[in-house]
Amino acid sequence: MSGFDLAAFHRRAVEIDSTDSVEAMRESLVETLDAAGCDPTVDELGNVLATVGAADPDAAADADAHLVLNTHIDTVPPHLPYERRADPPGDERVDGSGDEGAGDIVCGRGACDAKGPLAALLDAFLTVEPDEGAVTLAVSVDEETTQTGGAHLAETVDADGYIVGEPTGLDVCTAAKGQFEGTVTIRGESAHAADPGSGMNAIRAAAPILQAMESYDQERGPDDHESLGQALLTASMISGGEATNQVPAECAITFDRRSVPPETSATFCTELEAHLAQWLPSGMDLDVALIRPDTPFPEAFATDADAELVRTLQDASGGAVRPFGAATEASYFAERGPTVVFGPGELADDVGAIAHSKREYVRLSDVRTAARALRETLERLV
Repeated sequence: MSGFDLAAFHRRAVEIDSTDSVEAMRESLVETLDAAGCDPTVDELGNVLATVGAADPDAAADADAHLVLNTHIDTVPPHLPYERRADPPGDERVDGSGDEGAGDIVCGRGACDAKGPLAALLDAFLTVEPDEGAVTLAVSVDEETTQTGGAHLAETVDADGYIVGEPTGLDVCTAAKGQFEGTVTIRGESAHAADPGSGMNAIRAAAPILQAMESYDQERGPDDHESLGQALLTASMISGGEATNQVPAECAITFDRRSVPPETSATFCTELEAHLAQWLPSGMDLDVALIRPDTPFPEAFATDADAELVRTLQDASGGAVRPFGAATEASYFAERGPTVVFGPGELADDVGAIAHSKREYVRLSDVRTAARALRETLERLV
């Protein structure tokens, strides 16, 4: 690596607004890689890729020689400006001086999710000089929305192991619940509210259906997973009716599903629909469907804690081996090979949420520690 300044890159990345568009952030990343002589490319979905070493598996003597470093450059809105301070922000964001000498805490949108992990991954990528095999930096563009970029990378970049950058508090996360969303649509028959018995009230039918959703995992869902625990099914929105004096013919319940292996999004809707149908009043019907069925959903995954990648990164970082607390694009890579989630920063602390919140922050010292652990891992494995 020649001349890469981790703190300066992280500051520049946080200062760039990548909530509505990632174009400026992508240009900055490509320029950084170009300046280091890495010959980056941008694929048809806008993901950024660069490889050092021999990416052709036939050219590598070590069977575990190709590793992928992945994270994302998009962030959730609203954009929050860069700030450097001595103490973590509390419930209310307090603007600081922005002085480089102000302290170890970097605040701003993306500080930990995921521009802190990006800075650490990039530092390690620009440092490693593979003896055999290769390291690929593969950065996706829409992790916070449709995740088509990450799913595409998993299909097109074949490797022997994957490290996905997210705020894990420097722990090595080997598993995560899946996450998908859907809608239960109940259909009855409209009528005048003055004669409700002549119709079938879909909103009224929602009450037993909501109860049935509460009992799904006990009666039909997957068993508790050894590391991820119990699957979760949460009714998150409800809507129905067209007029105050009309019996509603339709009611929709939106849900969030946090799955555990072996459940998948492909089978869940059929299973839930069969369960709920038993609770539906006679003469009515319902269906269960995923929201955005044409885009990928992160499935639950679990990597063997004894995998060499896990043991090596855990030894280098000193962090715990545990599940990750949120859904992640790591699930797409986990279908291809051993996958871990790792990075500086936390999803939440004792005060409350950090990632996606107005008080998002990361410790710059943790970004540097993550970079060192990643460098050591890559040096050992490639």
